[in-house]
Amino acid sequence: MIKLYEGGAYLVHGMELVPESEAAKVAAMTGKDVAKEDAKKGTMAYSIIKVHNTVDDMDNLRLKYDSMTSHDITYVGIIQTARASGMERFPLPYVLTNCHNSLCAVGGTINEDDHKFALSAAKKYGGIYVPTNMANIHSYNREMMAGCGKMILGSDSHTRYGALGCMAVGEGGGELAKQLLGRTYDFARPNVIAIYLTGSPKPGVGPHDVALSICGAVYKNGYVKNKVMEFVGPGIAGLPIEYRNAIDVMTTETTCWSSIWVTDEETQSYYVKHGRPDDYKKIEPADVAYYDGVVYIDLSTVECTIAMPMHPSNTYTIHELQENAADILHEVEEEANRQITGARMDLVSKLHDDGCIWVDQGELAGCSGGTYDNICAAADILRGRSCGNGTFTLSIYPGSMPAYAQLLKNGRMSELVDAGAIIRECFCGPCFGAGDCPANGEFSIRHTTRNFPNREGSKPGEGQMSAVALMDARSIAATAANGGKLTAASDLDVTYTNPEYEFNAGIYEKRVYNGWGNAQPEAELKFGPNIKDWPEMPALTDDLLVKVCSYITDPVTTTDELIPSGETSSYRSNPERLSEFALSRRDPGYVGRSKVMRQIERDREAGKGLPEEIQAVYAALTKAGIANDPECTDIGSTIFANMPGDGSAREQAASCQRVMGASANFAKQYATKRYRSNCINWGMTPFLVENPEIFELGDYIFVPGVRQAVMENKPSFPAYVVKADGTVTQFAVSTGELTEPERQIIADGCLINYYRNH
Repeated sequence: MIKLYEGGAYLVHGMELVPESEAAKVAAMTGKDVAKEDAKKGTMAYSIIKVHNTVDDMDNLRLKYDSMTSHDITYVGIIQTARASGMERFPLPYVLTNCHNSLCAVGGTINEDDHKFALSAAKKYGGIYVPTNMANIHSYNREMMAGCGKMILGSDSHTRYGALGCMAVGEGGGELAKQLLGRTYDFARPNVIAIYLTGSPKPGVGPHDVALSICGAVYKNGYVKNKVMEFVGPGIAGLPIEYRNAIDVMTTETTCWSSIWVTDEETQSYYVKHGRPDDYKKIEPADVAYYDGVVYIDLSTVECTIAMPMHPSNTYTIHELQENAADILHEVEEEANRQITGARMDLVSKLHDDGCIWVDQGELAGCSGGTYDNICAAADILRGRSCGNGTFTLSIYPGSMPAYAQLLKNGRMSELVDAGAIIRECFCGPCFGAGDCPANGEFSIRHTTRNFPNREGSKPGEGQMSAVALMDARSIAATAANGGKLTAASDLDVTYTNPEYEFNAGIYEKRVYNGWGNAQPEAELKFGPNIKDWPEMPALTDDLLVKVCSYITDPVTTTDELIPSGETSSYRSNPERLSEFALSRRDPGYVGRSKVMRQIERDREAGKGLPEEIQAVYAALTKAGIANDPECTDIGSTIFANMPGDGSAREQAASCQRVMGASANFAKQYATKRYRSNCINWGMTPFLVENPEIFELGDYIFVPGVRQAVMENKPSFPAYVVKADGTVTQFAVSTGELTEPERQIIADGCLINYYRNH
């Protein structure tokens, strides 16, 4: 059972929930009156945030983090941004991992060139460099960097170490660049939602079953959006630490801002095993803590669960899917195909004449699926069994080499290989579309974090389409044991051995370069031919004229649709080349349309005059009595999406639009704080509009006085749609609440310009 409270609640003595409507009970239970505002300060999140806030104002935060982390899709752009803005050394520990572009299989030398750049940057600026395939980003940071009461900022959206008592946040690269420049992370203090756990999971029910059930309950209604998920309750004590970690990393898929868990002896044992006993301390709520909402979860009621394409919140129990297979497969297939252009997803054919659903591939990988405990459980299920010699394949990607070594030592890897599994390197590929891409039309089940469109590596624009569902490692192993027939792990009689984990720190000591506190300014950065500086970005002009070059009406638009993952990641150190992929799988015509507008602006700046189409727009504005001055007006492109930015923290979802000539985004709301921040940090005004039906693809939008409106943070101001027939219609836009630095960043044109100017 998962229940969402309609209002707030008090947590008393760390265990007893009292709905806000029954607040009088709190005094009777504690013997004292506790004001709601004081009780809000009793959360774990409040106390940790307060320590990291650099100002006295706890409503408008100015945070500095204890450490940061990036992987090889994001760190080049971040370091290049910070360099261009005046950075001389890393002012805090900065971990550079190589777990995304680590296969070096696409793009010639350019992926390995990025890795050598990172190693040289770690030497020059005093960073920590984790070599390729040594560990995925989050496994390393759990093992070596997390600490109770600490805060970590990462340029990967799944930066979550809350189960270890460490608040972690995934953000776009601009926010990391700010920390590298000694600036702060500015954010209005988030609300805190209690995730109250009680009961114990049934045998065969794993952490992904719990996590997916939570996603299914809270994603679509925005219950925890941009808030902190605070895990409390008696059910925590019965969960092993890796079980908690695997739930925690999936909190990203709820669109929450961060997470934090109560710590206990299990947490302490983790730090002791990893040679860092001093990083443990007890983290728990005050005797009375107030929460803005509660997600109540009885773990004993959670069933083996599957998240069907194309989102982790699209959840069914496996038994529910089996009992209604024809209807659900058809419904999911139809919904997916409404979102896909150029190919069709095939799910109905996976229901065979025997009445069973048959899948083609299984994957256990990365920070969620590749944990030591998950892989040991899979070995217990597959011991003495076979994956079969048919279509079905099973691949396993351990999260880190220390975990890999222990699995070799205790024989679990051998048992998995005996069953027909393939053991891969420590690599995040199956999570973002660059590893074990299924064949066209195949159905893959994965214990990874996402199943967005193209996350499995298909290219619908070229007629290629496969499907991914998310499942727990245990049910994937159970399916493998049945040769690919979809099976819930709870349906098998398995003895889980739960072998102890012994961490070998020497594996990292021999290979990881740790230059923290030992910067070598004289060291030279090693540039490959694909590593390019950011192009110049223009400042915001008094007025703005943009053409709608993409108009997306889907309820939510992911960052993967704005800039595809997978093979495109090879070009992420080259802003111009990467920008050619912007929206390429969602709206293939976007790049061509936007390039036209970019060239018009370049010609205008060079004094070449305006084309007839733009002159007609200005003539229509003048005829409608709307003052305009082409000399004070930036011309660019824009996109509209109902709710853009769900998913990855990758700043390239915004920067590629900017490089391609975009000046703004229009949306009814932004899916995440991090995507909106990415737009701001790259100088794109994040407009909000209530009636987007007033304009369409190909229309022009004129926003007079936009610079003044941004600088004054006006709650609403006019914009004008100019149609091809010369019709002009006014509508209202806003930017939402902007901090003073955010206003200036937009006005200056991007974060790099902001630091140059100030």
